[in-house]
Amino acid sequence: MEQQQKTGKNGKILRHLMTPLDFSVDELNKLFDLAEDIKNNPDKYAEVCKRKKLATCFYEPSTRTRLSFETAMLNLGGQVIGFSDAKSSSASKGESVSDTIRVISCFADICAMRHPKEGAPMVAAERSRIPVINAGDGGHQHPTQTLTDMMTIRSLKGKLSGFTIGICGDLKFGRTVHSLVNAMLRYPDNKYIFISPEELRIPSYLREKLNEMHVEFEEVERLEESLPKLDLLYMTRVQRERFFNEEDYVRLKDFYVLNKEKMALAGPDMLVLHPLPRVNEISVDVDDDPRAVYFEQVQFGVYVRMALIMTLLGLAE
Repeated sequence: MEQQQKTGKNGKILRHLMTPLDFSVDELNKLFDLAEDIKNNPDKYAEVCKRKKLATCFYEPSTRTRLSFETAMLNLGGQVIGFSDAKSSSASKGESVSDTIRVISCFADICAMRHPKEGAPMVAAERSRIPVINAGDGGHQHPTQTLTDMMTIRSLKGKLSGFTIGICGDLKFGRTVHSLVNAMLRYPDNKYIFISPEELRIPSYLREKLNEMHVEFEEVERLEESLPKLDLLYMTRVQRERFFNEEDYVRLKDFYVLNKEKMALAGPDMLVLHPLPRVNEISVDVDDDPRAVYFEQVQFGVYVRMALIMTLLGLAE
């Protein structure tokens, strides 16, 4: 991780996770190896974080991410404090993120922060005396979801390279999409098919980066034409909260729906991933298809967050 070295309150070098790029490929491999061992030997890690506290500071709603972090810490024998809504924190009185994290640093050993404003967890990290994990900031980054996605692929496919990856839905505002593509660009021989309506295409900076790195990709509107080519399909929802007006949201929210008929067009080994929550972009008749692994993803998310907490607390060894 390329971060300015600073000592935390435990006397160890302080490290944060703001984006997946804060970890080198070698560090990611070690993290996934640890997560895999946690998956296979959970009892071995039951007291690793005994007497350690995780603060979950969530300024916007979350189910999976917040509960996954809390489950991860409890599985490691630690404790959890925090808030699940800005209205139930001193932010409702006007307290800044900088002040909040200074207070939290007095109570907890590590913090997971979700915030609607891009860069807010980075501001917190600059003032913190404990490791800060970005649990999602605006439409910007969602690094632990990306680590979850990557572990799911690696565990079920055995590698992270040499795939044709379809990413479908809201590619403009989807922080999970931006995080995943940026992280996977470090693995060779992956080709990308971006499937979206014109209004929700990938942002220009990402398109420029793909071109600069000479990565093969195409942008299409029809999901059906792409399905036979894919090794992985990453579905995303059209997010109401990222739209400026209801009319645009209503017009685009049902643009893509993956159902049993469309799945028949895909190869027998294609995996379907989704960061969840889904609305109606994946029909429930797909859930029993063995290629649908989005609920397995949720479980992988607990293991990878356990490994991440241990790593940032200096307990991975």
